[in-house]
Amino acid sequence: MASISKLSTPNFARSVSDFSASSRSSQRAVCCVDLSKRPVASRNLLSSSKLSLRSNHPVRVSLVVRCSKVDGNGSSVKRTTLHDLYEKEGQSPWYDNLCRPVTDLIPLIESGVRGVTSNPAIFQKAISTSSAYNDQFRELVQSGKDIESAYWELVVKDIQDACKLFEPIYDQTDAADGYVSVEVSPKLADDTENTIEAAKWLHQWVDRPNVYIKIPATAPCVPSIKEVIARGISVNVTLIFSLARYEAVIDAYLDGLEASGLSDLSRVTSVASFFVSRVDTLVDKLLEKIGTPEALDLRGKAANAQAALAYQLYQKKFSGPRWEALVKKGAKKQRLLWASTSVKNPAYPDTLYVAPLIGPDTVSTMPDQALQAFVDHGKVARTIDSNVSEAEGVYSALEKLGIDWSYVGSQLELEGVESFKKSFDSLLDSLQEKANSLKLVSL
Repeated sequence: MASISKLSTPNFARSVSDFSASSRSSQRAVCCVDLSKRPVASRNLLSSSKLSLRSNHPVRVSLVVRCSKVDGNGSSVKRTTLHDLYEKEGQSPWYDNLCRPVTDLIPLIESGVRGVTSNPAIFQKAISTSSAYNDQFRELVQSGKDIESAYWELVVKDIQDACKLFEPIYDQTDAADGYVSVEVSPKLADDTENTIEAAKWLHQWVDRPNVYIKIPATAPCVPSIKEVIARGISVNVTLIFSLARYEAVIDAYLDGLEASGLSDLSRVTSVASFFVSRVDTLVDKLLEKIGTPEALDLRGKAANAQAALAYQLYQKKFSGPRWEALVKKGAKKQRLLWASTSVKNPAYPDTLYVAPLIGPDTVSTMPDQALQAFVDHGKVARTIDSNVSEAEGVYSALEKLGIDWSYVGSQLELEGVESFKKSFDSLLDSLQEKANSLKLVSL
């Protein structure tokens, strides 16, 4: 495998060639996007609402290169809809996955991916199902590391290696893009002070300019976000499910910038990860319990309606005298990041949580399914604010039917935190089993 140190230049094509040559001589587990052809069943047609952008296009191929052009050196430069997404509409496509070998990210970077998000569930799957971590894990435990310490060693190495790959994008955009996210322990979701300490610890350990420390948007952690930003640490705020909590997150970011005392704020950045598909999963169940034609007609519309209103809030909060004062010090907007973009309901089109949410100064982080689908047949056009009145109508109609948005937000937050805790604990159990299988003594 090509070493990470040799992959630091923007010339990813050569890096791919080096990696491909080395991969032929060794067996390894691959868990990132499949670049081969893969038929996928078509989606059923539902409503024609613009907020839903229903479609029955099948995914015919994965990460298809639609065309190519030749640069000044005569080498082929791949072009996909992901490039157009960023260059034409100002939205950064990120990849919601990370695994070894990290160099498998190179073809995705060439295809237009501009950052990576990770979480405990992603690492649980990567580490527990792959042998790529065995050698390092064996060395760590034999050197005296306990299981949880070994886990963080594995994670930090992946994050550092991925940061190296995306550093050219970070440099080219003056710290606006090219980030890799790593989350503090989900066990700290209700602990303000220890979340702050964990964020400082992780930031110092990873020691890369383009790392985002992920902090959940739980009520106890909102003050943590302010304090961590004030210390000059860039943050990905995760698990945002409601407009009220999103506004609190924005305020925490602004408060942190103001409290930092820094004369140059250009290197302290943030994204606010607003979750989408999980909202429809819960709201659809509530609508089905109501059961009226009006209620059933609103299925699959709640998430994108709320997201459109979140973008309106974003535009309002990042304008005016307070924000302009921070801009004079180099501050960058806390971009909205659309998370949970995979479709949970097979009756819905596979780009439902990507295509309707395209807009400037945003990020869409996509797992394999959503990424493949959008590259294959996604349409690049500004959609996030193309019909705000419809979004407001859907949001209000749901309230009139008895949907409590506050309940939706708090319930999904609780489920999200518990899910990540479960993944974290499951991974530690898997590592203990792996240690046992490698005939290591549990510490």
